[in-house]
Amino acid sequence: MQELINRAKELLADGTVARVLGWKAGDLPYNPEPAYFEKEEDFADFVYNGFCGANLSKYMIEASKLEGKTLVCLKPCDTYSFQELLKEHRIDREKAYIIGVGCKGKLDIEKIRAMGIKGIKSISGAEMGDEADTLTIQTIYGEKTCSYADAMLERCHVCKGKDHVIFDETIGDSKETKDGDRFAEVEKIEAMSPEEKFAFFQKELSKCIRCNACRNVCPACSCRKCVFDSNKFDSAQKANADSFEEKMFHIIRAFHVAGRCTDCGECSRVCPQGIRLHLFNRKFIKDIDELYGEYQAGADLEPRTPLTNYDLDDAEPGIVAERG
Repeated sequence: MQELINRAKELLADGTVARVLGWKAGDLPYNPEPAYFEKEEDFADFVYNGFCGANLSKYMIEASKLEGKTLVCLKPCDTYSFQELLKEHRIDREKAYIIGVGCKGKLDIEKIRAMGIKGIKSISGAEMGDEADTLTIQTIYGEKTCSYADAMLERCHVCKGKDHVIFDETIGDSKETKDGDRFAEVEKIEAMSPEEKFAFFQKELSKCIRCNACRNVCPACSCRKCVFDSNKFDSAQKANADSFEEKMFHIIRAFHVAGRCTDCGECSRVCPQGIRLHLFNRKFIKDIDELYGEYQAGADLEPRTPLTNYDLDDAEPGIVAERG
């Protein structure tokens, strides 16, 4: 991490950038927060470790409007979101200096708690230069350990790869974390009957408290004014109705980002209710791959997304009914 801090200070000092967008330590050892650093003394709170899961690409929408360049730290998976935002002309590439930071997988505090580890005081083994095998956790009940892999976010087990698709320079090594099938969960749901699918998602979405954390963190949800914030068409009230209509918010949102979602998993990571919102997006990604050919949003600046392009070989609308 020190190499990253030193380089950021250097670029700030020589005027290459006007500010640095990274992560600062939170009030607990497992909740660092996205933050701007504008002076050398600010870096006393700078951190980059296994708990820095936040995708900083969306913050560049507003940062692009500021004077001067912003140095932004992006993990490999974050760069897909950044590049997708570039394609949509939501950010200014000339206003960004990208340092691609190494990643060995990001951690999920809820997985650690689910192992029965409570009263956490400190955690070691999560730093950038650690081997990423074991976490040592100091608690009020004594020392505990767990496997780093067992504590990783679900998205890291189906990682898209450790190569940054866009950057100005890179700092830090990455470690391969993929050990699962990206669409395994989706296929289990596809195998359910229509009644079982409805019950599954009704149970999941019934936990929603409409905090909008998923929408606010999602790089693909970049509208300055969301329809669900407008009273003009009564959509805000409909989304909060005491019925399954409330859950339509998530279904509509999934349609809105279809073909643009990079599968960064931020929606599920920030959900305070633990709803697996990424399953909606993965279903769309899987269908797009099957109907239009494999496509990874954000992987390339050139091709148009399958749902905004037309080819004579495209699937006809009736295919949906045929596939059940």
